[in-house]
Amino acid sequence: MPEELVPQFGACRRCFEAFGWVVESSEELEADDLLGTYAQREAEAGGRALLLTGDRDMYQCANERVTVLYVKTGGGKGAEEVGPEEVRERYGVDPGQVPDFIALRGDPSDGLPGAKGVGPKTAAELLRRHGDLETVLENANREPRPKLRGALLDAREDLLAFKDIATLRDAGVEPPPDRETDWHGAAQAARELGMNRLSERLEAHAG
Repeated sequence: MPEELVPQFGACRRCFEAFGWVVESSEELEADDLLGTYAQREAEAGGRALLLTGDRDMYQCANERVTVLYVKTGGGKGAEEVGPEEVRERYGVDPGQVPDFIALRGDPSDGLPGAKGVGPKTAAELLRRHGDLETVLENANREPRPKLRGALLDAREDLLAFKDIATLRDAGVEPPPDRETDWHGAAQAARELGMNRLSERLEAHAG
């Protein structure tokens, strides 16, 4: 971790807990696993969840009760809502097939190369035809395109590993009790950290 980030990470918990929010961490799992599990538990309880993230892996969480708020990168600002229909529009597959799609197409941000020569259109086509990566690989010998057939057969074990990497784990957490956000407490914490303009915005939001 860069030295200049050390004090910022140290202040994160105190800052966010001042909002009345729960801050969770894990030594074994990624933040995505925690986010996904919290969203799943909330949905199972009949509630709704919004997942703010810049990671498209989280598209696998989208359903009728869970919406991904995908933070735009580059010149875009803000976040866009991504539900099941938006996942289908972007990837051509259902949310539950996103780990299979990532394994086939690859994901440079996570260092996953995917299957050689397989882009998003081919990955989506294979999954629409076969349903999941395992079935794609089971039928690889019947694939009429020689280069694609070879790519699937040669990378079989790697592709299964890529899917495993892209699949979220159950973090074993339960949703916290419902409570209102403490905007005044958040404003005070921001002020103590020297973020005066943020503090003013939070106080204004508190009304």
